[in-house]
Amino acid sequence: MSRVKDMTGGSPARLILTFAFPLMLTNIGQQFYMIADAAIVGRGVGVKALAAVGSTDWSYWLILWTVSALTQGFATFISRYFGMKDYRIMNKAIAMSALLCAAIGIFLTAAGLAAADPLLRILKTPEDIIDGAGLYLSTMIAGTLIVTAYNMAASVLRAFGDGRTPLIAMIIAAVLNVALDMLFVFVFKWGIFGAAIASVIAQLVSFLYCLHRILKLEFVELKKEYWKPDADMIRELLAFGSPLALQHIVIAIGGMILQSTINMQGSIFVAGYTAQNKLYGLLESTAISLGFAFTTYSAQNYGAGNTERVKAGVRTAVKISVLMAVGVGAVMALAGTYLLRLFIDSGEAGAAEALRIADHYLLIMSLSLTILYLLNIYRSALQSVGVSLWSMISGFAEFAVRVAMARAALIPANTEILYYIEPSAWLGALLLVAVPYYICRKKILDKAPLKIK
Repeated sequence: MSRVKDMTGGSPARLILTFAFPLMLTNIGQQFYMIADAAIVGRGVGVKALAAVGSTDWSYWLILWTVSALTQGFATFISRYFGMKDYRIMNKAIAMSALLCAAIGIFLTAAGLAAADPLLRILKTPEDIIDGAGLYLSTMIAGTLIVTAYNMAASVLRAFGDGRTPLIAMIIAAVLNVALDMLFVFVFKWGIFGAAIASVIAQLVSFLYCLHRILKLEFVELKKEYWKPDADMIRELLAFGSPLALQHIVIAIGGMILQSTINMQGSIFVAGYTAQNKLYGLLESTAISLGFAFTTYSAQNYGAGNTERVKAGVRTAVKISVLMAVGVGAVMALAGTYLLRLFIDSGEAGAAEALRIADHYLLIMSLSLTILYLLNIYRSALQSVGVSLWSMISGFAEFAVRVAMARAALIPANTEILYYIEPSAWLGALLLVAVPYYICRKKILDKAPLKIK
């Protein structure tokens, strides 16, 4: 019970920060999987192998973000019932969420494996890397059920204010992932497949540890009666989680269209983009973690009827996000050049050009972080009180900006546009969650939280 955190009393800043930091370390650890894969493949196999791994990013994120959004949505209800101290409905929500995750994980695995190779060809993946890309993507998709289980278990723990357990699980798994990467790539010579299977095994370890901790909580009682399918609860969980998933699906599809434009620039450009994208994942993970922490804080207080604390939390989170974005962006802008060399051997043919592209990309991303941080805070502010429509609309805005600018980048001499697509997409999405929050705030927070019988 000591790892569980009741956020309905105490300083909003202290609660949000003390919960956010373990989440940040956890998400950084999860990003470390892909960073380790890319670094070991890039150094151990070569620039084109790095490009093959990177060319699958948006395609895999389509599945990963769908899973993450659904589990986050389900956990928001669990967090709200935890705030209400209604443990019977909370346990029922956990059971129904688990059943939904099993069904969704199986479906996404089957659909993803069937679509992997055709999708890479639609995205114009360069012929010199497409075989490696297909192998990596198919292996990662085969582990979707494991990734879904981990995300649900971690989301349940976060709903209780426990950020420590997912962090410990991720530290164990990250160390295991690196060890297996080096064993499979350098010793067994499994190449790209070895890096992918190492990540799947590490995720399995993360899930098992989180599950163990959940089952030790005294207020979690997954009795047989809770596992009987409840149509009303399933409908409510899907009604809230589906718009969040659709939002991320649309964002990922926009990213895939962007990826197709990047793929058309050749494997060296793809390698440079991949190197910066792995470090950008670290930048984004801190913003997402702050949003997750605020979601738990806000959902618990909303469930307890403390709407003034929800408003105070938004004000506090906005201030924290600006300060953190400036600090993290400055560090990455200064150190990024050196970190990028983890992925690319500067003595290899084409490496100098790939590093130049990566440097330019990463600098622009680092200077635009404030937009990304604020986007996550205002999305969380709406989602935590059950309003997912504007969050979904903001996802469509991201899609529209990415597609329009990616198409514009196909015009000769317009390649520079590629570097500014992400910040522009974030800005368009931010306007469509921040403005509605302030316009509709009183109406939203005066509405009684939904309670399922």
